[in-house]
Amino acid sequence: MSELGDINFDTLKPEEFENILPELFATGDGKVSHDPRVKDFLARNPDCAALVSDLETIAETARGLFEPVGDPSDKVWSNIQSKLREESAFDAAAEFEELPDALREID
Repeated sequence: MSELGDINFDTLKPEEFENILPELFATGDGKVSHDPRVKDFLARNPDCAALVSDLETIAETARGLFEPVGDPSDKVWSNIQSKLREESAFDAAAEFEELPDALREID
């Protein structure tokens, strides 16, 4: 099969449909079942309609896995800031310990 525009969905066979299905998903919005070109085909071929439905569900679920759940709470940000301050203070103390005695005694 070549371009999707060249396909006659009225005469398309289920095995041919399966071959173009990846392209249909790739070129659409992920809802092949909403594509007006394939609605009648899916109505005539319930197995293909079931396959499309399953693939749409899988794609929608997969997209949901990568969507952010929400912003972290203020408590999370506060804990992050506290830890950064602690590490910064620890690093400064460690650097101070590495100074020669003569420099540490300067006031």
